[in-house]
Amino acid sequence: MTLDLEMMGTKARQAAYDLALLPTTKKNELLAKMAQALLENSAVICAANEKDLAQAKDLKASFVDRLRLDEDRIKEIANGLLQVKALPDPIGKIDTGWVNEAGLQIVKRRVPLGVVGMIYEARPNVTVDASGLCFKAGNAVILRGGKEALATNKKLVEILRAVLEANGLDPNIFQLITETSHHVAEKFMQLNGYIDVLIPRGSARLIQTVVQKATVPVIETGAGNCHVYVDQSADLQMALKIIENAKCQRPSVCNAAETLLVHQAVAEEFLPKVADTLGKYHVELRGDAKTCEILGDASVLADERDWDTEYNDYILAVRVVDSLTDAITHINTHNTKHSETIVTNDQTNAQRFLNEVDAACVYLNASTRFTDGFAFGLGAEIGISTQKLHARGPMGLEALTTTKYVITGNGQIRQ
Repeated sequence: MTLDLEMMGTKARQAAYDLALLPTTKKNELLAKMAQALLENSAVICAANEKDLAQAKDLKASFVDRLRLDEDRIKEIANGLLQVKALPDPIGKIDTGWVNEAGLQIVKRRVPLGVVGMIYEARPNVTVDASGLCFKAGNAVILRGGKEALATNKKLVEILRAVLEANGLDPNIFQLITETSHHVAEKFMQLNGYIDVLIPRGSARLIQTVVQKATVPVIETGAGNCHVYVDQSADLQMALKIIENAKCQRPSVCNAAETLLVHQAVAEEFLPKVADTLGKYHVELRGDAKTCEILGDASVLADERDWDTEYNDYILAVRVVDSLTDAITHINTHNTKHSETIVTNDQTNAQRFLNEVDAACVYLNASTRFTDGFAFGLGAEIGISTQKLHARGPMGLEALTTTKYVITGNGQIRQ
């Protein structure tokens, strides 16, 4: 199997060299054709997805939700490719340029990373999102999805490769690892010399496994233990809407809220309203002692693990804090550096929160659900980076490039 992975890597690297020379107009033309091919094959994609869903019926509902495709979701995925098509091509972009003391013209420009590896779980939309973004940024991509989505991923990659072949391009720009054993996954994480960067997307457990076992460079995308902090000056009606959206609109995703922090000055008035609003969705509230004192039977007592848990479910940890400082300390202690929001009308508190909270995305008076490539105007995203090197936050096209210095002289030598 190692030999097969090395062969895939060799094919990907050659395909990446050719793709790097493809003009923007051709890349955009093919992205449009890929989107159309997905729509035309919607029925066969759904049929493949039904096979995966039949195998996943005993898994968590939130997991099955991420796995499920229907006609509307396929339209969203195809639309993601069209959004990528409409975005400026980063390849060849000049970041900066200058002339040094020796008269050399130095230009720093954007170039592809080369070969990107993706390892992810039951998110078949990632198969297309990653492929489209890598393609526009001039990168070949090797995909390793979870076994739960294997039939769907096979069909999606088959459709995308067919578009490449029909238009005279190397189909190995897109490759899918169909052997889903942990052994092969580990070998993939150690495919040095073939993969330029590996991007994991999925649970905290998957991401930590990749970070610990990979020997190729990794961009760590984040599990989302996201917080909403309701300050004492907050518009409580606004806060209710934000919490309802952040927790309940789609609880299975990484930008959904998992913990609510409420200032003690408004807790007695506000928490019963939270319980009533989220009760419509049967959200389980796991509160600290003060929360349980206020809510009684509408909550259960949290333990220390709850403050660190990404539920991906209709569960919300709730804590009453004494001050903004306590809220910031709690968030920076327990968060996953993903997305955090404050609801407040106090601009001084707002700026403190935005400046002091350590996360890829910090919000004022808005739902954490906006941390998303589509919502940010980046088109489909390759992932949400929670690390600080190379890229942070929703990763669009530019995050899939690196830089090259191009130096032009007229005979200069260094003395």
